[in-house]
Amino acid sequence: MELAFYSSAAVAILATLRVVTTGNPVHGLLYLIVSLLAVAMIFFALGAPFAGALEVIVYAGAILVLFVFVVMMLNLGPELARQERQWLRPAQWVGPGVLSAALLAVLLWFLFGAGTGALVGQGTVGPKQVGIALFGPYLLVVELASLLLLAALVAAYHLGRREDRR
Repeated sequence: MELAFYSSAAVAILATLRVVTTGNPVHGLLYLIVSLLAVAMIFFALGAPFAGALEVIVYAGAILVLFVFVVMMLNLGPELARQERQWLRPAQWVGPGVLSAALLAVLLWFLFGAGTGALVGQGTVGPKQVGIALFGPYLLVVELASLLLLAALVAAYHLGRREDRR
């Protein structure tokens, strides 16, 4: 259990550092996906499979799709498309591929080799506990996070839009 937790945490830290240090937004999104998957693995290792599944569905699925739409909406022109083709050589996929392979190895070891115990405590966190927490004491935080994402989308649209110059 501890090996799954610590190796997933290491992958999450490395991928998050690459999100911050990469200069290309598409590559940053790839590393962000790996980072969110690593955080989901941490939830699985801590005995919260429902929270891990929510992490994958909500963050790695829905919110990153929103980020991809923003990157596509900004559409910075043919010069950037040519530069992007040069950047997306197979060598650019080595970093996210290695980190994803490490997460896959940890997941397979966790599922088939380590048993089904939680790292902390004996029980698991179910949907009822997550719902009570989200719509109870953390309701304001959840709503503020959704407003922050909406504001970021509107700001990205206004910053990236071009004026027609005739």
